[in-house]
Amino acid sequence: MRAIVVEEGRPTRLRDVPPSFVAPEQGGEGVVVDVEWSSLNYKDGMALGGDRGVVRTSPLVPGIDLVGVVRSVPSGTGDVPGSGGGTGTEVTVGDRVVVTGAGHGERRHGGYAEQAVVDPDSVVVLPDAMTSRRAAAIGTAGVTAMLSVLRLERDVAPGDGPVVVTGAAGGVGSVAIALLSRLGYSVTASSGRVDEQGDYLRRLGAADVIDRRELGEPGRPLQRARWAGAVDSVGSQTLASLLAQTRPGGVVTACGLAQGSDLPTTVLPFILRGIGLAGIDSVDAPPARRRRVWQRLASDLDFELLDSMTTEIALDDVIAAGPRVLEGRVRGRTVVRVNA
Repeated sequence: MRAIVVEEGRPTRLRDVPPSFVAPEQGGEGVVVDVEWSSLNYKDGMALGGDRGVVRTSPLVPGIDLVGVVRSVPSGTGDVPGSGGGTGTEVTVGDRVVVTGAGHGERRHGGYAEQAVVDPDSVVVLPDAMTSRRAAAIGTAGVTAMLSVLRLERDVAPGDGPVVVTGAAGGVGSVAIALLSRLGYSVTASSGRVDEQGDYLRRLGAADVIDRRELGEPGRPLQRARWAGAVDSVGSQTLASLLAQTRPGGVVTACGLAQGSDLPTTVLPFILRGIGLAGIDSVDAPPARRRRVWQRLASDLDFELLDSMTTEIALDDVIAAGPRVLEGRVRGRTVVRVNA
């Protein structure tokens, strides 16, 4: 089968490998999936470049997302309990499934191969209404966006005021805008490409678009309260500015570090305004949470909007596309046609 392989000391390349290549090194059995689709994320771009902060083992098949059809389940067990994104709670041969995160493309082989071996607890059976291609378009970015929305909903109502989404033209930002606007929130999109991406962001549902420099420069630890909540995929000074500008009782979700991993802030937003800072981890989300996320995505996400933000490439094109996503030249979501 074909697989993209990252190996220390060698160029990343598309190779022919035996199916045994993707078997777990620690032994044991998993759910074998014939991969139809994957996607291209910022973390995948890092992995394709051999970034040791992402690539935890060598050799490695990158691709943190995969969608396909179950070929086999561990022998002697029959059906395998899994996340069960559809009406059932078991994974069976022939099911259409999606796997996001769970260490794939980092510490275990991922979706840039025609076959994958996955842990049953990371598998979600696709809702009947969702195509495999759309599931790949959602991928980790969409799961992260939905987790952020679920957290905001606990404390921020649509009528509480505007919600700002940073990194708005990226995968997480694009899906977050589409979800929040459909749920009735007034969304402000923050982007470094306002002239280029403004119309795109408004089509997704943004009521306003601001330049990222409004949030990316240092300022006072408490500023004019502007936002009822925020979804941030940027980190660093941008996240600090969001905390300083969020209204009392508001919530900011943190799910990325495009600007940096530091956080130059003080305790003032927390003790004087009661701001909530919620970390979002989609990689190791437990099965029940994965199931809830995909059920909500199936009901709350406008699939036509999803299609409008999605670009398709072939497996042969992935290596060349890696640097573009790291340079911020990729908009919305990119799906990878692996064996569809």
